[in-house]
Amino acid sequence: MKDEREFHDTAGVPWRAAEGAPGVSERPLSAGPDPAVEQTRLARWEPGLDTSAAGVIRHPYYEEVYLLEGELEDLTLGRTFTAGHYASRPPGMPHGPYRTRTGCLMLEIRSPERPRSAPPGSVRGTP
Repeated sequence: MKDEREFHDTAGVPWRAAEGAPGVSERPLSAGPDPAVEQTRLARWEPGLDTSAAGVIRHPYYEEVYLLEGELEDLTLGRTFTAGHYASRPPGMPHGPYRTRTGCLMLEIRSPERPRSAPPGSVRGTP
């Protein structure tokens, strides 16, 4: 479960380099026990950042991304997304690589994969 936080001024949360992501800085807003898979953050990509070397991305968590500023080009899709565009990705969904000429700022929400629940009316463990 993520941190409990009431409204607060995020300007007081410092930007830091995002681990394992050169050219990306982050302002963590809330995190769970493992921030790699449960986190809400602002992520800022530097102008000129290109993730082609990393190739297509897949990860074991749900990810929602909302672009707040700038542009982000999806090199696989051949499309550029700008402020107001949103993505929702289940675990394992391929996406990217990306490039940004102007840089971009995004709100990113990561949530762990949850086990599928049993269909309504069924009892777990019974055929």
